[in-house]
Amino acid sequence: MNKAYVDPKAKIGNGVIIEPFAYIAGDVEIGDGTWVGPHATIMDGARIGKNCRIFPGAVISAIPQDLKYAGEITTAVIGDNTTIRECVTINKGTADRETTKVGNNCLLMAYVHIAHDVFVGNNVILANTANIAGHVTIEDNVILEGVVAVQQFVTIGEHSFIAGGSLVRKNVPPYVKAAREPLTFAGINSVGLRRRGFEDEIIKQIEDIYRYIFVRGLKVSKALEEIKSQISESKEREKILSFIESSEKGIIRGPLN
Repeated sequence: MNKAYVDPKAKIGNGVIIEPFAYIAGDVEIGDGTWVGPHATIMDGARIGKNCRIFPGAVISAIPQDLKYAGEITTAVIGDNTTIRECVTINKGTADRETTKVGNNCLLMAYVHIAHDVFVGNNVILANTANIAGHVTIEDNVILEGVVAVQQFVTIGEHSFIAGGSLVRKNVPPYVKAAREPLTFAGINSVGLRRRGFEDEIIKQIEDIYRYIFVRGLKVSKALEEIKSQISESKEREKILSFIESSEKGIIRGPLN
C-alpha cells in the first residue's frame, strides 16, 4: 500500500510515480512522466512540468521566507525534464513577481535553496548547497559550483560560470567565468561556449569585448564606447552591451580593479 498523501484536488498527469510518504497538496499540477520520491513535499502553488525527478526531502512551493509576504496567491513553476535532488527548497513568489520559476532541463543538486521571486532559465546547473536569495535572475546555460551564495536582486548572465564558494553581490555579465573574493572576472567561459556550439570567431569576439571592460583599465562607460566603435555588431555584442548598460547594481570587478 502506497502511504503517500495526494490531495484529491491535485492535478496529476499520466505516468506520474509518487513514492511512499510523499505529500502533494491540493493546488498542485504535476506533468506527465514525473517521478516524486519518498518524503518529497509539494505544496500549494506548485506547477511542475513533464518528466521531472524530485528526490527525497525536497520541498517545492513553500511560502516565502519574507516577512512582507501577506498570504497572496502565488506559484512556483518548474519546467520539463528538470531534476531536483535531495533536500532542495524552492519557495513560491510574493507580490513582486508573483512566481518563482525554474526552467527546462535544469539540475538542482542537493541542498540548493531558491528563494521567492527567483527566475532560473533553461539548462542551468546549481551544484550542492548553492543559495539563491530573493528576486535573483539566472539566465540560460549558467553553472554555479558548490556553496555559491547569491545576494538578492542580482542577475547572472547567460552561459556564465561561477566558481565554488563564491559570494555574488553584483551582476555577472554573460559568457564569463567569475571567481575569487571579492568576485572577479576570471576570463570567458570558453570551454562551456565551445561545448554549446559557439564558433571560434564569436568566442574571440567575446574575449575582445571583455578585454575592453575588464583588462585595459578603462572606466566601464569608456569601455562601452570603445566596444561600440571598435567591435563589429553581433548578437553576442549586443547582449553584453545591453546587460551592462541595464545593470543598476553594477557588475563584478575586473582583475585590475
